[in-house]
Formats: sequence, C-alpha cells, structure tokens
Amino acid sequence: MADYRLAKAESRFADLIWEHAPIHSPKLAELAVDALKWKKTTTYTVLKKLCDKGIFKNEYALVTALVTRDEFYAGQSVKYVDDTYDGSLPRFIAAFTSNRKLTDKQAVEIKHLIDEYRESGGDD
Repeated sequence: MADYRLAKAESRFADLIWEHAPIHSPKLAELAVDALKWKKTTTYTVLKKLCDKGIFKNEYALVTALVTRDEFYAGQSVKYVDDTYDGSLPRFIAAFTSNRKLTDKQAVEIKHLIDEYRESGGDD
C-alpha cells in the first residue's frame, strides 16, 4: 500500500503528474520548471520519492501512475480518520459537522452514499 503522506510541494507535483500521465520524464521536468519553478534535479529527486512510495513508476523515462488521484486522496482521507479519530467515521462526521449544518441536499447525498455502500456488501 502506498504511503499517503505527502508534503505540500510533493502533493502539487503529484497533481502535475496525474494531469499529464503518462508523460516522459524530461517533459515532466520541463513542466515542473514552469509550474513549480523547480530545477531539473529537484524534479527527479521528488519523482524518485513518489516512486518509492508506490504512487508512480518511472520506467524507461516514462512516468505512469500506479495509484489514481482519487485512490490516493481516498487513502489520505482514510489515514486521517484512522490517525485522528481512531478510525471512527461517525466521530469524524460529528466533528466535521459540529460547527456547521448540513444542507438537505448534503444529507441526502451522504445517505445515498451510505445506502450504496451497504448494498455493495462493504464491511465496516
């Protein structure tokens, strides 16, 4: 499983890769110069870190995603709930909504997601 903790700069770089993948690493380095104002060496150093985390693969100078953006951010969310709320989704939702009210539309959407998950046979 991928390590779902990224520094802010790593996250911005990962988003850049997801937007353009698959992409050749020299082209990615050019994009990072423009978008992030990084040197080529910084790009390759951070790319190696992200590859080591199992998020991307750089093979024959072609960078591909091993984890989709949605999978990655879902993993970050799960990790946050695990670390902060001992894995309790109800505790997270209670904390999230403690200072704000859900609209009727949001409540219906959340209920729909819960019902859909239940119907798919998901475990707790």
